[in-house]
Amino acid sequence: TANRQPTTDLWGFIWLAATLGALSLLTPCVFPMIPITVSYFTNHSSGSRAKAVRLATIYSFGIIATFTLLGMLLAIFVGAAGINLFAANPWINLLITGIFLFFAFNLFGAYEINIPTGVLTKLDSFTRSHEGEGSGVVGALLMGLTFTLTSFTCTSPFVGTILVSASQGDWQMPLVGMLAFSTVFALPFFVLALVPQWVSQLPRAGGWMNSVKVAMGFLEIAAAMKFLSNVDLVWRWGIFTRSVVLAIWIAIGIILSLYLLGKFQLTHDSKPERIGAFRLVSAILSLAISFYLITGLFGAKLGEIEAFLPPDLEASAASRFGDPANEPAWITNDYHAALSKAKAENKRVFIDFTGYTCTNCRWMEANVFPKREVAEEMNEFVLVKLFTDGEGEIYEKHLQFEQETFGTVAMPFYAVVNSDGKTIATFAGLTRNTAEFVDFLRSAQGQ
Repeated sequence: TANRQPTTDLWGFIWLAATLGALSLLTPCVFPMIPITVSYFTNHSSGSRAKAVRLATIYSFGIIATFTLLGMLLAIFVGAAGINLFAANPWINLLITGIFLFFAFNLFGAYEINIPTGVLTKLDSFTRSHEGEGSGVVGALLMGLTFTLTSFTCTSPFVGTILVSASQGDWQMPLVGMLAFSTVFALPFFVLALVPQWVSQLPRAGGWMNSVKVAMGFLEIAAAMKFLSNVDLVWRWGIFTRSVVLAIWIAIGIILSLYLLGKFQLTHDSKPERIGAFRLVSAILSLAISFYLITGLFGAKLGEIEAFLPPDLEASAASRFGDPANEPAWITNDYHAALSKAKAENKRVFIDFTGYTCTNCRWMEANVFPKREVAEEMNEFVLVKLFTDGEGEIYEKHLQFEQETFGTVAMPFYAVVNSDGKTIATFAGLTRNTAEFVDFLRSAQGQ
């Protein structure tokens, strides 16, 4: 059918929540936590398998508990719609930028992250008899909390979709949904938390682990640019644009290549006696990615990477769709103007509920909308983009309109209505199946 809505069946709902948890692992907020997880547990691994399993379990429990509790508390106090606003909040994005930079310099060896002993004594009742073990417990819980906070800006559309029913008084379903979502989400990081214990048993580790940590630190800085560009988009600085972020990523890639080739060292590094095959391949790969990103500075589309870049808000429809003959004209943040135009032209309205900070929205705009068959079908509609994550009354109205009319706060969310505003069809979220999206558009025209 043209409608693609989540089922309300319990097992179907659990499957939906688990699937959204798995999809959340593909968001850009999650990958930067891999080096943080590995480096933290590397520093706190004592070589004991039992302790490694215990700390990994506590870390995963911290992720599950904080995701569930934070999600439910937000649903109570701000409603499901407010979750997206929380994730898009510029101050939250600035905080996460700072967290990533803080961890990056930790990976560079500028300082070590240690929890004060006095705090540990108060927070953990058994530190007197097992001080090191207690420190690890509290540290693992704090790591789970940190992970939840840093990943929430990317996972909030998924969480918001699950929690819409909470704002309608149904507490059992969203609670079960959040548990299913966070359990699937935490599972890979349970495995990652065990990795350092296995790594610590490898002989002759030498300086290679430190080189890996430094390389991951560069990736942390690259990830921080994503969140800083979110702030730029909402506050309209016009500084961290697509070109600027690309230039920073290119510089990071080149500097990383020089580091891997031994052209410079950090204070805690020793100059490598020889460049091993792994370092050489990694340096070549980093340099190749940098040259690939350079093509983006000259207008080339970068496929999957486009999802992590700021949108080019000044781009014309021609550059977006690539074919002047199929130049759909978008109306931005004016739903009533779209309805009026649809009535005058006897067309239906295609609504794109989108966001300035929405990663999946950027992916659809870069990888699905430009397809010729999609552009041709979209040209039959009056197209309107309604942003839901900016600061101001108009964005709040768009988010309220989406929630009250379509029962979701997801971004992206696509709906087709007639010129009187009656819903014809909806399409929930991102799809990598272009044919599925084309079928939705054609079906919406024919009804």
